[in-house]
Amino acid sequence: MLPELKALKLHFLQNNNMDIRSWSAQGRFLRYRDHQVFYRDTGEINKPVLLLIHGFPSASIDWHLCWSSLNQRFRLVALDMMGFGLSDKPKDYHYSIFDQANIFEHLLQQLKIDQVHILAHDYGDTVAQELLSRRLEQKAQCDYQSFIFLNGGLFPETHKPVLLQRLLISPLGKYLVRLNSYKKFQKTFDKICLGNMPEQELSLFWQLLNLKDGHGVMPKLINYMTERKQHRSRWVEALQNSDVPLRVIDGIGDPISGLHMVERYRELVTNPDVVELVGIGHYPQIEAPQQLVAAAEEFWQKINAS
Repeated sequence: MLPELKALKLHFLQNNNMDIRSWSAQGRFLRYRDHQVFYRDTGEINKPVLLLIHGFPSASIDWHLCWSSLNQRFRLVALDMMGFGLSDKPKDYHYSIFDQANIFEHLLQQLKIDQVHILAHDYGDTVAQELLSRRLEQKAQCDYQSFIFLNGGLFPETHKPVLLQRLLISPLGKYLVRLNSYKKFQKTFDKICLGNMPEQELSLFWQLLNLKDGHGVMPKLINYMTERKQHRSRWVEALQNSDVPLRVIDGIGDPISGLHMVERYRELVTNPDVVELVGIGHYPQIEAPQQLVAAAEEFWQKINAS
């Protein structure tokens, strides 16, 4: 990473310290299918709404470095999906992309929000693709006005899972997950984030993963990789036929869904709107929050101008 970018990121981190207790205190819980789902809703009620959708295996807290900047333009809504973060992690639950999308729509209904922009990452990209599909079918519970996708498996053929993900989805996953350790977790993130992931951020991820025995449900959650293959046509066609503005902002150094995913997006999507973040890996919102916000702001300004 360039020295000037390192200095910017250090400034961002020094002014955005966060811990789980503080994050939790600023949120509430939603009841869904007899379970508790954590969410946050901040900002002026008359502002446009931005829905933030996190990835695997993290939670809504991974947006905290961008939160105050985004809150200047938007009312921000985010939740920890079922099985993640501060939300419940039931063992006998059928986890699916479709159900996670239902949870978001249920929250928006409860908050009486009928128009929303979306910023999604990783696993959350697929949830956002499902919401876009519902819009195109005219079955959405809300008017989705624009989508920004960060590094994620928009196309199953370009998704390159890390070893931990491959092990989790195997028949041995439910046994091997218990052998996971912070050191192994850190090694994985060092690889996918090009060494850009700050220790304090990774520690937050690990603490949340351990809450409510989160390791125990990871083999069920990882089934999203199979879902992506089963419903590829539905979710890829949503991108190809979108009637609202889309942008991809991608850390192209990401070995999971970096430059190779962007190239596939350009092949399959007409008039692709893509911003490449050089030297950035899988978590742009953590690795380069100031660059992410700048790229997102330029997109929203372009929408407003048109």
